[in-house]
Order: sequence, then C-alpha cells, then structure tokens
Amino acid sequence: MKILLKSLFLTALALLMMPQPVIAQEAEPHESKNYQFTLEDCLRFAFANSYDRKSMELSAEAQQVTYEQSKQSRLPSVNASASETYSNNKNGSNYSGNVGVGASVVIYQGGNINKSIKQNRLNMERSEMQLQQYDNQLSVQILQAFLSALSNNELLEYQEVMLNSSRAQMKQGQERYKVGSILESDMLLLEAQYISDSTNVIETRISRDNSIMSLKVLLSMDPLDNLQIIQPNTDNLDDMTASLPSEEAAIDMALKAYPSLKLSQYDILLAENNISMAKTGYMPSLNANANVGTGHTDFDNVGQQFDDRFNQSIGISLSIPIYSRGQNRANVKRSKIALEQAQLDYEQTQLDVRQTVSLAYRNVISSYNTFKASEMKENAYSKSYNAYEVQFNYGKITAVELLQQQNNYLNVLNTFIRNKYTLLLQRKILDVYMGNEITL
Repeated sequence: MKILLKSLFLTALALLMMPQPVIAQEAEPHESKNYQFTLEDCLRFAFANSYDRKSMELSAEAQQVTYEQSKQSRLPSVNASASETYSNNKNGSNYSGNVGVGASVVIYQGGNINKSIKQNRLNMERSEMQLQQYDNQLSVQILQAFLSALSNNELLEYQEVMLNSSRAQMKQGQERYKVGSILESDMLLLEAQYISDSTNVIETRISRDNSIMSLKVLLSMDPLDNLQIIQPNTDNLDDMTASLPSEEAAIDMALKAYPSLKLSQYDILLAENNISMAKTGYMPSLNANANVGTGHTDFDNVGQQFDDRFNQSIGISLSIPIYSRGQNRANVKRSKIALEQAQLDYEQTQLDVRQTVSLAYRNVISSYNTFKASEMKENAYSKSYNAYEVQFNYGKITAVELLQQQNNYLNVLNTFIRNKYTLLLQRKILDVYMGNEITL
C-alpha cells in the first residue's frame, strides 16, 4: 500500500513539474469596414475623426469656457461660513460657534475686468482660427495623398494593359520562333519585356497601396479597413485653368482668407489689449463688501444668543497704488515691445503669404503648360506605338524596334500622368490658399 501511494505521489509530482501549454486568449478578429470615398468624402471623414483635430476642438472649447466664466467677473462673489469650537482649560470647557454670509464686488479696477473679458474673447476666437489653419494644412496633405493614389492607380491601369499586350507579344514570339520566322534573340527580348512589365505593375501597385495607407493615416482610419478612392472627372483641366483669376486677385483673396495672417492680426489685438491691462496697474481699485453673521459662546440658550449676537456690516475699500518698485512701468514696457514684435510678425506673414501665393499661382501656369506639352506628346507616341505594334504583328519590324517604341511610349505616358496630377495638385493648393472649397 505504501509503495502504491508513493508511486501515485511521484507520478502526480512529475505531472505538475511538466511544462504546461500556455493557453492564449485569442483576440477578437477585426471587422474590416469598406469605404468608397471621393476627395470630399475623405475631407469630411478626416474632420470628423482626426484625433489631432478633436484635441484642438477641446482646446477651443476650453477657451470658450474661460471666456464665458470671465464675463461673470462683474458679478459679486458670495460666501457662507460656519464654525464650531470646543476649548478646555483649568477653568473648565466651553463651546463657541459662528455663522455668517459675506459678499464682495469690484466697483472699479481701472477697467481690468472688461479688458480681461476682451482678452479671453480674443483668445477664444484665435483658437477657432487655429482650428481653421489646421483644417487647411490637413486638406493639403489629404489632397496630396489622394492625388498620389489616383496617379499610381491610373498608371497601373495603363501598365496592366501593356502587360496584357506584352504577354500576347511574348506568346506570339514563342510561336513564331518555333516556326523559324523570328530569331531566338527576338523571342528572348519579348520574354524579358514581359518580365519587366510585370515588375512595373507590381511596383506601381505597391506605390498605390502605400499612398492609400498614407491617406488612411491622415483620415485616422484603421489600417485594416478597405479604402477605395473614386476617380473624379479629370477632363476639365482646361476649364480649371481658364477659370483662374489674375495673380493679384488670387493674392488679394488669400490675404482675406489665409488663417496664419488672421492669427497674426489676433496677436496684434492681444498685444494692444495687454498694454491696456498693464496700464491698469497705475489705477486705483474700489471694492464693496457686506456681511451678516451671528454666533454663540456656549450651548445655553443658543437660539437667544444667535438673536442677540446677530450683526450686519457693509463697507467700501479703496486701494491706490503709490509705488510698485517699477513693476507697473516694466509691465507696460514689455507689453509695448510685444506689440512691436506682433506687428513685425504680421508684416512678415503678409509678405510670406504674398510670396507663397504668387509662387503657387505661377506653379499652376507652369504645370498647365507642361501638362499640355506632355498631352500632345503622349497622343503622338500612343499612335506611333499602335502603328509599330501592327507592323510587328505582320512581321515587318523586329522585336527590338517594337520594344524600343513601347518603352518610349511608357516613359512618355508616365510623364503625362504625373504632369496631369501635378497640375491638379497645384491648382487645388491654390484654391486652399484663396479660401475656396476643395472639390474634384
């Protein structure tokens, strides 16, 4: 029996010492969502879901709360108090207590309350302008990622067509080589071209997917969600450029709409108000207060004591600054320096806006001219390549001649697509600067 128990004990001990499998709790699979977005959909989604934007909205909301609270500074403050004390000494012990209500109000403080309210209002409006500036910056980033994805997607479509053509040419070349109508070198060139076109398709697909991933990041979208962008109508590029205002008109529109310039204007207003607030340090302040209260010294006849000791008071206090060790003067001087700095910043910002918009305007003109030239070239090379392909199918030209023309066409096509979306990007960036709605 002892041997059996000992054996069971050793067996149980061995089982306990064996490594136990770790049972991992499986995470719930992510339910991917499907989205089909235009550029306008992307902007709306980003504005509603961007965490950075939500943080800025909370900051703006906090500024609004501060402003609303500051408007109540004109009202009196009221406080109630109550105390009860027990004391003990050689003569015995006793209880005492007091209750009261007091109120105080600022009658005059050199206009500091009104200026503080104004300061908080300007800060609130400035935070709203910062949100608009963020929206503009986010719009440009989304526009860049969206158009990059469109450009790669359009190029991919053409490359897939060329890949199908290369596949057909390769098979045709293999058949013609079997019957001896082309050289082996021509067949190998066709096979190499097919491999090259396959590689181009893979690389462009990766570039497109990376652009879409960048777009998801800007939209604060889960990376596992499926995002399909909707191709806009890009046949109206001539109309977009024809509707372009003059350069000076574009600059004037930007000066009225540019958030950074408006932020600089708010900085000037805040600096001017700071000077007024600093000057209140020289002004006297007048306050009024009123109190009612009562108390007791023991627990005998407490109600009677409260009645007998009931008191009221009202008073006015006046404070006149005489000497602040130069503090008020320094505050005013620092505020004036800050105003001069804000004015300099505004002038610099205004110049920056004019230069930025002028450059953006000329980029649109340059991009349009480049696009039109590449459009004509793409059209010519497309027709030339189609003609060479027909001649190759009839055996009138070699594979070398065909592939040379095909590669030339692909290079021209790539340039044309890049120029088209560069023009779109430059035109829409100018719209952002001018304060226009971003649509495609």
